[in-house]
Amino acid sequence: QVQLVESGGGLVQAGGSLRLSCALSGRPSSIATMGWFRQAPGKEREFVAVISNLGGSPNYADSVKGRFTISRDNAKNTVYLHMNSLKPEDTAVYYCAARWSSLVFTTIAAYTDWGQGTQVTVSS
Repeated sequence: QVQLVESGGGLVQAGGSLRLSCALSGRPSSIATMGWFRQAPGKEREFVAVISNLGGSPNYADSVKGRFTISRDNAKNTVYLHMNSLKPEDTAVYYCAARWSSLVFTTIAAYTDWGQGTQVTVSS
């Protein structure tokens, strides 16, 4: 059974940094394209970042480009989202998701397994 568990969320002041982690179990992460998505209150879930199964092809939403970095350690079955220069508009529940393919997609429907989410709150 595949399980994804996010951690690392919390409350941070604007301009601060956080690192989110997503631990994958049940299947080797090396065969999964991994994505980060977020959902703010009253808004739809949106794409944040994606990385291919072997760590290539990182892609970011325009709103986080230059501030967020996605990375992975397949030896640890873990994907990370490094978030710098955080803004109040980054406040959301952040989810990681797995797509069992090397093809990189940014659409929610392309991902089959999801974590439970971790809350990130950025105060002004």
